[in-house]
Amino acid sequence: MTLNNFTIREIQPEDNTKIAATIRKVLIEFGVPKVGTAYADKILDTLFETYNTNKAIYYVIEKNGEIYGGAGIKQLDNYSGNVCELQKMYFLPEARGIGLGSKMINTCLIKAKEFGFEHCYLETLPYMQDARKLYAKAGFKNLDAPMGDTGHYSCNLWMLKDL
Repeated sequence: MTLNNFTIREIQPEDNTKIAATIRKVLIEFGVPKVGTAYADKILDTLFETYNTNKAIYYVIEKNGEIYGGAGIKQLDNYSGNVCELQKMYFLPEARGIGLGSKMINTCLIKAKEFGFEHCYLETLPYMQDARKLYAKAGFKNLDAPMGDTGHYSCNLWMLKDL
C-alpha cells in the first residue's frame, strides 16, 4: 500500500535496526519515560523475530529505503481472552498528518480480524493527543483500567475496539 510515496509493508529482518531507531527517536521527541514504556522493551531491537509468530504481524512505513514508522498486532500479553494489542505505532514527523496513521490502523485491524481476534486493545499516554484522536476516530473507546500486563506501567490511558 502506497501513500505520498510512503509504502506500508511487512517488516523484514534487515528493518530491525532502523525501526528500533525510529521508535526511540519518536519516544525521545515526546519525552516519554524510558522505563515502563516501549522504550525499555527488550524486543525493540528484534521486532521481525518478535512478530514472526502465529497471529502476529508488524508493518513498517518505508520511503526511499528509510523507515519512517510502524505498527503491529499481537496477542495481548498476559491475557487469556481473544484480544490483540495494537503495538509500537510510532511515526516520524515526516509521516504524520497525511493519512498514514488511519491507513496503518486499518491495515492492522483488517489483519487482526483475519487472525480471528474479537477485540483490539492499546495503551497510550495523555499527551499523545493526536494519536488519541486517531484511535478514537478508528473506533477505540476509553477504558477505566488496563487489560493484561504489558509491562508498560507508565502508559496510563487504555483503549479497546470491538472487531
